[in-house]
Amino acid sequence: MQHWRSLVSASALLAWTGLGFAQTSPYPSRPIKMIVPLAAASAVDVAARIVTQKMADNMGQQIVILNQPGASGLIGAEQVARAQPDGYTIGGFNDSIMTIVPNLQSNLRWDILRDFEPVSLVATVEWGLVAGNQTSYQSAADLIAAAKTAPGRIDYSSGGPGSPQHLAMAMFSAGAGISLTHVPYKGATQAAADIAGGQIPVGFQGLGTVAAMVRGGRLRLIGVATPKRLPQFPGVPTISESGLPGFVFNSWFAIMAPARTPKDIIARLDAEVLKALGDADVRRKLEDLGFTIRGDSAAELGAMTRAQLEKYARVIKEIGIPRE
Repeated sequence: MQHWRSLVSASALLAWTGLGFAQTSPYPSRPIKMIVPLAAASAVDVAARIVTQKMADNMGQQIVILNQPGASGLIGAEQVARAQPDGYTIGGFNDSIMTIVPNLQSNLRWDILRDFEPVSLVATVEWGLVAGNQTSYQSAADLIAAAKTAPGRIDYSSGGPGSPQHLAMAMFSAGAGISLTHVPYKGATQAAADIAGGQIPVGFQGLGTVAAMVRGGRLRLIGVATPKRLPQFPGVPTISESGLPGFVFNSWFAIMAPARTPKDIIARLDAEVLKALGDADVRRKLEDLGFTIRGDSAAELGAMTRAQLEKYARVIKEIGIPRE
């Protein structure tokens, strides 16, 4: 797929140099704003800054990232949905905003399928279970054993109600038959910082958020939520092999635009994402942080969004997380 996508990308970029699109003011003619409805230094924010810097270099136009955390991403997502569909305001979203929040909120002021245009699934964010150095947990099995002896007495942090951190731990707890106490924060970064600071013992986190803290010894990575061990952390067992067989969890970094953004602009942005992901330095930085490079097209992202909306509707119902 990557070879074919590269050919498509090259064709799209050639068209934009003047062979296919006759425009009086070629896009982009001014800076592009990317709204990230998540805290600075969160996994998506880190990936967005790496990828958009290369996109900006290639396009010759600045891409400015604006973080709008809070309310599980609702506020920032609405700003993207209500923006002019001209390609100058786009969103850097995770799959929580796209497929989890719509299954948890009863009165959303936007619809992910109606009010947005998919651009690209840039990368998947691999996840892990982290513990503070003040704990004795060395594996997922250790946490499960401790929780069974003290039901409800072990806290875990998340980026807020309905965040991926919340859902991942709810799925983990349900699968392991344990009870933990949820402590929501206003973003993934602070949720991770308080585990490192000793205020909270454990939590799930995207590795893009915590890789530096793990390598620096501030956090202990006790399990990865992947089917196989990650080459970036070869000594860390999967949760499946070390406590909960079959447990896998990851999330996305996807780029979305307001509905009715012209198809030629979507195609240009999609092509520029793929071009940026072809850069060896970009790939290395993302992979070092625990991301898996994707570069899936707008059409593929749209299909995945619809499928995951349905999947999380089932999961959330089974777990029993109520709508707000």
